Amino acid sequence: MARTQALMLQIATGDPRPISKQIVDGIRMKVATGELAQGVQLPSVRGLAQQLGINANTVAKAYAELTAEGWLDSRQGLGLYVAAPRQRLSTHEREKRMDEAVNRFVHDVVALDYPADEVIARLDFELQALAPKKTA
Repeated sequence: MARTQALMLQIATGDPRPISKQIVDGIRMKVATGELAQGVQLPSVRGLAQQLGINANTVAKAYAELTAEGWLDSRQGLGLYVAAPRQRLSTHEREKRMDEAVNRFVHDVVALDYPADEVIARLDFELQALAPKKTA
């Protein structure tokens, strides 16, 4: 039987994203980088809500979104588990989300007045830092 793995998520009160979106983004990142492996059981809704000091409905909303998108599998009476890797979004949706993310990034960074080559180097460094976790 799989053991429940504690989720080390950080919720920032100053973040403009709703708390449920922060949870969704945090879990997606942990699954995508391999920090949460396939078959790992997640904490219960109540357990994660207590850990984060937030309302259980907020966690339930995040878990429901992740389950609908295929990141998590719900096993009746057993809990939530990290789903097997698969293409979770259509090509169109992936492209749309990439465009939105790049646009947000560019608009945030352009005001910092860094040369493009330095921005690209920093971005490449951060992406490379995630790569070893994904293959582990």
